[in-house]
Order: sequence, then structure tokens, then C-alpha cells
Amino acid sequence: MVYSLAATTLTIAAPLACDTSSAQGSEPHRDGPGVLVTGADEEMLVLEVTRANKVVVRLPRVEVGQGITTAVAMMIAEELDARLADIDIPLADARTKGNQSTGGSSSVSSLYGPARQLAATARARLVTAAARRWHLPAWTLRTRDTMVIAPDGRTATFGSLSASAAGIRRTAVSAKPKPASRHKVIGRPTNRVDARDLVTGKAKYTGDLNVAGAKPTVVARPPTIGGKVLSVDDRAARAMPGVHAVVRVPGGVAVVAETFHHAFQARDALRIKWAPGPLAALSDDGIRARLRAAVPRPGIPPRGTSQVEGEFAFAFVSHAPMEVLTAIADVRAHKAEVWFSSQTPMEARDTIAHAVGLPASAVTVHVMRGGGSFGRRLTFDAAVEAAQISKAARRPVKLMWSRNDDTRHGRMRPASHHRIRASHKDGRVVAFTHAMSSVNESYGKNGTVSQAVFTRPASSAPAPSDFGLYNFGRISGHSDGVDLAMPLGAWRSVDSGTMRTAEEIMVDEVARSLGQDPVAFRRTTLRNKAVRAVLEKVARAGDWGRAMPEGHGQGVAVHEEYGSCVACLAEIDASDPKKPRVTRVVMAADVGTAVNPRGLEAQLMGTAVDGISTVLSAGLHIDRGAVREGSFSDFRWARQRDAPLHFEAHIMPSKGEPGGAGELGVPAASGAVANAYARASGTRPRRFPLTF
Repeated sequence: MVYSLAATTLTIAAPLACDTSSAQGSEPHRDGPGVLVTGADEEMLVLEVTRANKVVVRLPRVEVGQGITTAVAMMIAEELDARLADIDIPLADARTKGNQSTGGSSSVSSLYGPARQLAATARARLVTAAARRWHLPAWTLRTRDTMVIAPDGRTATFGSLSASAAGIRRTAVSAKPKPASRHKVIGRPTNRVDARDLVTGKAKYTGDLNVAGAKPTVVARPPTIGGKVLSVDDRAARAMPGVHAVVRVPGGVAVVAETFHHAFQARDALRIKWAPGPLAALSDDGIRARLRAAVPRPGIPPRGTSQVEGEFAFAFVSHAPMEVLTAIADVRAHKAEVWFSSQTPMEARDTIAHAVGLPASAVTVHVMRGGGSFGRRLTFDAAVEAAQISKAARRPVKLMWSRNDDTRHGRMRPASHHRIRASHKDGRVVAFTHAMSSVNESYGKNGTVSQAVFTRPASSAPAPSDFGLYNFGRISGHSDGVDLAMPLGAWRSVDSGTMRTAEEIMVDEVARSLGQDPVAFRRTTLRNKAVRAVLEKVARAGDWGRAMPEGHGQGVAVHEEYGSCVACLAEIDASDPKKPRVTRVVMAADVGTAVNPRGLEAQLMGTAVDGISTVLSAGLHIDRGAVREGSFSDFRWARQRDAPLHFEAHIMPSKGEPGGAGELGVPAASGAVANAYARASGTRPRRFPLTF
């Protein structure tokens, strides 16, 4: 249902679980004279038409570069017949109820119904208001460019009609969203609504804010993961110019200063004796050995079958968003206010409240746009720490984690080990088993390291990526974990990025064992027509099977998740096996209705770079309890020189409801790059990234 909220301008709300097939835009009941009972508006998407002719929708999600503000603006513009320039999508503060999480590639699919229903209802009320003003039949009026137009050419902006539309309860025209056949905005490639602000510096991130009294702050951190302060001599640091405070926090020793330059200088002047962290005796070899030991060997294969087996190891990976973690906190005796980019602001508010000893109702969290995330902003280490520092220093602070801080002490994708066996007989796979183990977080319950993350619990069930994709007979699986005190977090595509990569490598090796072409083999064994269609698309567009120079090769992989599917074809130059270069990537995706195909193409391009990076070069080493890498100089993410010379994305036409897309392409891209390298080099890659 869509509700009217008591306001002097047209302000309506829809529950975020709004089902457009049943929403009628009907009038809510009244509770006393003039009071509209609208339910908990905090659980809703709210649209307001202002007198200035702006359409404002305060979004209960976060913009971290994925383009959700543009997609929602397009939904609203479509149903309202408004100009994109007249639509504002600010980010909502942390709420007290409902779902405000941004993750799982769910934002577009969860907002598609409510946003369109909101706008369709608003349009119906604005048209009805204009009809009453002009004494004309409502069905004779048109809407365009954020205004209502009469048959004689008269116009009225939505803003001029907003006050009168606010009092309308029953509309004279339909409030149902348009059918897809009438879409003029949804499905059309569209530039980002914030593109100009981004390139001109107008867009504001947390680091750009000037909160009264908030002083630059940095933290001295231990040399090992989880290390603790034994003692600190801060006399030299406190005596330095521009230093306002030095305080101890669970993660180390914080310096609050007049500028970040002063803060970093004073941090380096601290004399700290550290207790080593719990992993000080452990390095990569030991971690990999534990993971491998935790993976059970498959049982007896079916009688009369031949086996194709493989073991795969994946390293830890940093999220490495371009914008480093930054949080501003102002903690007072009876209230707190915090500004930062968060995918889970409600959980963040509750955790911050507990950390500083305040009720959650006394903590306000302002959600800021983020310069990248890839899952990093699901957790909120920096915000909790900023609040603790503000309380201890008794002043507002602007905390920045340096790149080194986040690479060596921030969240990371867990390392994992996989053991896969495919049993085949008479030219087909009759059994497929995938057992894996990954590192579990076991930090304990203290401060910033006790936040929950999206990781798979230990179980003896088949992994989700095994279900339904291929007709491989009896499917079985097992997932387990090794407890290590490491700060882990959900990395883009979570488990699928490693599990499907390993599985797609095995699919190629099974095809080779059977003497079949990898594309032809997939074509005959894939269950889903949509997956076969995207595979066929990349095979045709990428000229699969064409002659390649020596040391060059093609690879393909597919993935299905979030109600969507994708295929990727990659070409690689591995003439120097130690310096492989992906030269071409072709991707095809079926995500149902693609609200903004240009945004989807950008998402797929990003996932291709993720696949290139994590398969070929980017990972974190652990040396005696410390992360070796500290910045992009040694955490070797793909740069311009590593990007494919040619990239193309094909969006499959669909009239279905939108599926997920943000994380979809990572497993397919990773698998395709790995398979291309295997074909080009004549090897069977087993450890990723390959440079480890």
C-alpha cells in the first residue's frame, strides 16, 4: 500500500516490501480528525514533491559508486514523467526500524517496486490536482518534464501543484506503474546523475566535511594483527606543535591534531612497546596447511567411473576501496553524532552506542557516500574507533585510516582451500563433489573486532554455487572453517568468487578429459536456458575457438546468482608466463530488467578487473602474524596497464523483474581468466593469485 503522510507538500510513502501487483494506492484509515495513520514511516521509502519543483526521495541505502542513486532516480523519473535533473536522492540517516542494508546485490531489486509505485501514485495525485484547478477531465492531461500539461497548452509544475495534491486521497487517473512497453527512461543507457559532481569535486565524502571542532586524527597500530599496547611514552608527541590529544583505544594509540600532517608526525614520535598478536607464530605456509587439513577427502567414487580432481588455494584479499576509511564523531555526555559511509548504518549505530555507553536512541548516524566499498563498508571499524577516541579526548574528531592501516589491520576476504572431484562415465559427469575450508574470524568480543560478517558457517551441505547450474548427477559438498584471530569481511561476491572460480576451472578440465570443447561441453550440460544464452552470446561475440598465437589463449566461465546470470570470455597473452596480460574481455549478462544498462556495463567492467586482479596478481601474505603488503605498491591490483585492451558487455533483453548485478560478474570473470591462462600456458593453475 502507498500512504499519504501529513505534510504541507505532497509526501507519500511505500513500504520497502511493496508489491506492485497488489498495491492500489488506497487511502489509509484515519485515527481522529485530520490524522493519517501511515504506519512506521521509517520502514518506508518516502517521496516528497517540493514547492521548488524538486522530487526528493531520501534513500535508505548507501551510494558507494555502484550507481544506486542514478537507478532510483530513473525509476522515479519514469513513473512521474519528471526530468532526471529535478530528482534528488539524498542518503537517509540510520533508522530505528526496517531494512537499511546495502549488500547482496539486492538494492535495485528491492527498490524497483516501491520506487515505481511511489512515483506512479504521486503522478496520479498531481494530475488530479491539476484537473481540479483547471476544471478539466483528468484523462485529458499529460505529464512531461516535471509538469502537467493541459490540451490547450497550459502547464503547471509539479511544485506548484504539490500543496493541493497533498490533500487528495482518491485520484481521477490510475496510480498503477507503467507497463514495460511504455518505458522511456528505464532500460535506456543513462549517465550517472552525480557524474558532474564527481568529476568537479562537488560531491562530498566524509573527508570533505567540516564539522565544527572536529580535528584530524590518526592511530598508531601494532606491527602484528591483534597486537596490544603494553606501554606508551607520548611525551615527545604531546610536546609537538598542533597536537591536541593523545589517547589509548583498543586498536592502538590515537593522536588528535590540528592537521593530518601534525597528526602523522606526532604518531611517528610515539614510543610504544607492543605485545605480539595471537598469530605472531603463524605465516602463510602454516595457514595453508591448516586449511588443507580441514578439507575432507571425497569418499569412494561411483563404480566404473573415471575421476578428474583438483585442489585450489586462494589467498587473503583486501577490499582496497579508493577512498580510505574516514569517520567523524562527536560524542558528548548524553548524545553522539557520527558521519561516515556505511552499508549497515542501523547495526553501526547500535554498536557505536554500546562502545561509548549510550542508548542507541542517543546516537545519530549520518550516512555519507563512499568512494568504493566491495563489502568493506558492511563493517564499521573506523566509526566505532572514532567514537571511542572522541569520548576519550572529549572533543569531536575526524579519524582517517591510512591505506596502510586498512591493508594491514582492516577486513579482508578469507583465505580458502578447495578440493573438487568430478566422476564421469560414458561421456558425462555422474557425480560432483566440492569440499572447502576457509578462515573463520575468532577475535573475541572486544570493540571493533566483534562485528558480524557475511561468511558461510561450517556445514556438510553442498555449496550454493553447485546447485542447479550443471547436470552433473549426484552433487555433494562440505564447507568448514579454521578459527584464526583475523579481521575478515564479506568481499565482493563473498564465497562465490572463489568457489565458482575453482568449479569453472574443473569444468574446463573435465571437458578436456572427455575430449570436448569447453563451450560445447557447457552447452550440453548447463541446465538453465538463460545461462546457455549468455554463454552463446560471448562465444559468438568473442569469436570463440579462433586461431591464437603461441602463448595466447581464450577461456570462458559462467555464473548464476541473485536471480541473474552471466558469462565471460577472456583472452590472455601468456607468452611470458610470469607476466600474463589479459587483452580482451567479452561479457554477457541477463539480469531481468536492466534499469540502467550503462551502469550495468560499468559494474561488469569492474568485476572483470576484480577477476584479473585476484587471479593474476593481488593477494595478501601473512608473515609471522603481520600482513606483508601495505599499499597499492605491493598489493598489486590491476592498473591501467593491466586492463584489457578491449572490453565489451552485452545486456540480454528481458521483461522480467530486476535481479542482482553488482557482484554477479566476479566469479565468471575470475574463472574465464584462469581458464584462459591454463590454455595459453599449458598449465593447470591451482594457487591464486598466480604470482604467490
